[in-house]
Amino acid sequence: MQSIDCERGLSTPANIVDLYTGDDPHGNPRDWRSYYKHVLLLAYQSCGVVYGDLSTSPLYVFKSTFAGPLRRFEDEETIFGVFSLVFWTITLIPLLKYVFIVLSADDNGEGGTFALYSLLVRHAKFSLMPNQQAADEELSTYYNPGYTPQEDTPILRALRHFLEKHAKSRTCLLLMVLFGASLVIGDGVLTPAMSVLSSFSGLQVHLHALTNGEVVILSCIVLVGLFALQHCGTHRVAFLFAPVVIVWLLLLGGLGVYNIIVWNPRVFYALSPMYLIRFFQRTGVDGWISLGGVLLSMTGTEAMFADLGHFTATSIRVAFVCLIYPCLVLQYMGQAAFLSKTPGCDIHFIFFQSIPRRLFWPVLLIATLAAIVGSQAVITATFSIVRQCTALGCFPRVKIVHTSSRIHGQIYSPEINWILMFICLAVTIGFRDTMLIGNAYGMACAGVMVVTTLLMALVIVFVWQQGFLMATLFLLAFGVVEAAYLSAAVMKVPQGGWLPLALSLAFVAIMYVWHYGTRLKHMFDEQNKVSLRWIHALGPSLGIVRVPGIGLIYSELATGVPAVFSHFVTNLPAFHQVLVFVCVKAVPVPHVRTEERHLVGRIGPRDYRMYRCVVRYGYKDVLGDDSDFENDLVLRIAEFVQMEAAEADRASRAASEGAGEGRMAVVTRASDLARTGLLVREPAEAEDSVVVRAATAATEDGTLQSLYESESPGLGNRRRVRFEISDVVGDQMDPRVKEELSAIVEAKHAGVAYIMGHSYIKARKSSNFIKKFAINIAYNFLRKNCRGPAVALNIPHISLIEVGMIYYV
Repeated sequence: MQSIDCERGLSTPANIVDLYTGDDPHGNPRDWRSYYKHVLLLAYQSCGVVYGDLSTSPLYVFKSTFAGPLRRFEDEETIFGVFSLVFWTITLIPLLKYVFIVLSADDNGEGGTFALYSLLVRHAKFSLMPNQQAADEELSTYYNPGYTPQEDTPILRALRHFLEKHAKSRTCLLLMVLFGASLVIGDGVLTPAMSVLSSFSGLQVHLHALTNGEVVILSCIVLVGLFALQHCGTHRVAFLFAPVVIVWLLLLGGLGVYNIIVWNPRVFYALSPMYLIRFFQRTGVDGWISLGGVLLSMTGTEAMFADLGHFTATSIRVAFVCLIYPCLVLQYMGQAAFLSKTPGCDIHFIFFQSIPRRLFWPVLLIATLAAIVGSQAVITATFSIVRQCTALGCFPRVKIVHTSSRIHGQIYSPEINWILMFICLAVTIGFRDTMLIGNAYGMACAGVMVVTTLLMALVIVFVWQQGFLMATLFLLAFGVVEAAYLSAAVMKVPQGGWLPLALSLAFVAIMYVWHYGTRLKHMFDEQNKVSLRWIHALGPSLGIVRVPGIGLIYSELATGVPAVFSHFVTNLPAFHQVLVFVCVKAVPVPHVRTEERHLVGRIGPRDYRMYRCVVRYGYKDVLGDDSDFENDLVLRIAEFVQMEAAEADRASRAASEGAGEGRMAVVTRASDLARTGLLVREPAEAEDSVVVRAATAATEDGTLQSLYESESPGLGNRRRVRFEISDVVGDQMDPRVKEELSAIVEAKHAGVAYIMGHSYIKARKSSNFIKKFAINIAYNFLRKNCRGPAVALNIPHISLIEVGMIYYV
């Protein structure tokens, strides 16, 4: 379990508390005073991370709403109708839908589009991800506690059958998820441009000589600085930015109350939905088109769900209900009161003109800081989305850097950061007008919400098992409203709304081409696996010379022997004494606990010295610089050999030493053996109980190895250890087990080599033109311009051997 770092800020998924019982996640009685303090602390921090974008929406909502044909209806009745529309919009979607419903659909404390997709993949066979094993379902986080499958109704059975049996339906589901993820990435471009440009445009209220071009230049300078500082990390965001957002929200609420009292207290009547109905009766089609501006009042709402992994659902709810929601309502109400009594004001600067002159400059400063905070939150969310897409095989490999060693989930991607910066600057300079950027922004916001609603309907049916009727009611209550907003946003496609669509289609094309090529490559590996019968026919020596050392053969196959092995054996006369087939794969859970990460098994009889290790990561886990992987792997294999011998004493030796590939075992807690058939031990116990112990080996100076270590810090940090067999335990050990452990220790001392396939993928000659273009041009272009698998897996180049392979798919 990871602990909450209250000093530094964010919580981890293991800290999500049970809201419905009086116990903490460990089953202990809860200290309610500490619990409330912790919730309030997280609610405070969430203001700086989650609500920065949503809190800046008053800068441009009324401006965008009245910028179109609605301008000619600018009277008190229409203004009150717009406010009523804004009020019921943020009440229905952010408050009712997200705060009270969607936040409950977390995936082990994680939120977002991929969390919903992951839940569906685990509870129904909707996945297109290759390499899934039945052993993955034994993960402690695979199913929610207390989950029991229920019998489907005829309608649900037909829907499940349609989605599970038709690959095209599952492909459409994946494309919908990728489209939603692409829209979030598009937000990483539009939010900084929109927020920063809107805040700086306020300078023109009192500095009339300031031109639009100069405002754009100032905005670009701030944007460059914002993206340039991303590499410093965001681990202090919660405590540095939360006060800014809280002060900003209090200012919004206070200014709203001031404008209500001074200008028009009758605005309270607009809380009645009758004003909303009369608004559409008076404005007709023009009122419907204005929904594209009202839509901006919900921008940033998706962040409540997407950033759930850093906080708790309770803390996010408390912050929204107690602070964000009332302050935003008061601010929109105050703007409506001001606008209803000042019909001659410039609608483009409605927010800044409603500020008392004495407070103008402090509010402008806080508004600029709040815009930066909101932009920072969206950029960080974009990094997280890209990481999840990469883990699920839907995005080319990019560099992921941990910016905090103590706080979970704080990452930075240099390639994505600079791409976002250049696109953001291009949008700011190219559009120059917040109206056009707002149209694009609204399209992205509406698209993400519709995708979330559709996925939530499936979650209600297949995960919550609440029936088809509840899912239909959810769609009718929220889907119809969001569809109306989306239709209004589509009307503004020619006026800037095309930008998020273009960006999303480009990202979806990249994601799907990468996923398509990766899936075809895996299918080729599956179809061309080496026959175990062929390996057994070669004998323990495999028909070649077995030289001292351990060979780690990396493959994407979790079962079977990859074709690259036979290619290596037939072209080289020697191979290592101990062979370990390593598969690093993603599983559809957000995080895999360290003690459940490695599956270890044997390939062939004991004399062959061939093993398999499957390393499992969740879609939110990041492959770290594991400098102790080799030593840890040796310890795990040694533990597996002992566990296998212990099982052999209770079962027939024939079953334990079958000619085929044996089952895999997880080294966790032994108490779970009777339930799962897997031996389980805590990691600390494994270090103490394993009969192989490590002693630090001295590093020789003046050698080529020393030169490599001095020039490569990562390589120099790798632990140099020497293994020995304990004399005390060795005397009581089965001679065959002792012999095998001695061979493993001897091989480790001789050295470890990493063997990978250097693959070239080509479409077959019989393939159609689209497939040839997707594989030969698009996919290979992405492969040549992304990080290689050896770099992504932190494999030291000094120990790497690559074997060329051509994949005809």
